[in-house]
Amino acid sequence: MTRNPSVQLYSVRDHLTDSTQRESTLKRLADIGFTAVEPYDPTNDPAGFRALADDLGLTVSGAHAMALLREPDPAPVFEALATIGTDLAILPAGIPEDDFKTHDGLKHAADTLNALAAKAAEAGLRFGYHNHYWEFEPVLDGRHALEILVDLVDPAVLFEIDTYWSTVGGADTPAVLERLGDRVVALHVKDGPAVKGEPNVAVGTGAMPVPAVLAAAPQDAWRVIEFDECATDIFEALAASLAYVNGLEAA
Repeated sequence: MTRNPSVQLYSVRDHLTDSTQRESTLKRLADIGFTAVEPYDPTNDPAGFRALADDLGLTVSGAHAMALLREPDPAPVFEALATIGTDLAILPAGIPEDDFKTHDGLKHAADTLNALAAKAAEAGLRFGYHNHYWEFEPVLDGRHALEILVDLVDPAVLFEIDTYWSTVGGADTPAVLERLGDRVVALHVKDGPAVKGEPNVAVGTGAMPVPAVLAAAPQDAWRVIEFDECATDIFEALAASLAYVNGLEAA
């Protein structure tokens, strides 16, 4: 059974520039129909965020946490993740792009991810990595770099596949999802012209093969709708995207 879609809060970052906007923004997302969210700054008042999410009936599907690499001790970040109500810590970037261009670089990236996964497990959390285009663009021995990385890391390292960026990076995303199988615990669902530098559009109105992407993903993987940039009203685009994804999943 598929989960109700989540929304990456980075999509509405312009509406979360200060704490006074947080309640109205999350309420607007809940009113649109979202029942889950994916924060991108979990260490910012985690207790307050949890209370507000609980009041609005919002589940925290997972959280992006760049601080896992920035901070010398990730323990406070893991504590914040537990406080906001998720067991899934996601590193959204931070590994040098050049590491994905060579086998030695990929081994270095794997060491970094394995170390973080081990620390997450000690804190009772799961750990995942989220891609952009540069993990797929390099092809080594006929395989996308990220797929080689999956073989190098410990099975405890999970993946959130950004299906838009993997496509921009040159991958056949539905085929990648089928190959990775249950290592994928979440995916970012977004749409657009599938080229660098252009804004996203409402899911179902761009070049992405969204029906094939969703069909290829593990059924219980979180579908997280996200906009990196949006040329139209973001809340209208999110509402249209949610309606489209829900329609596909119900078909």
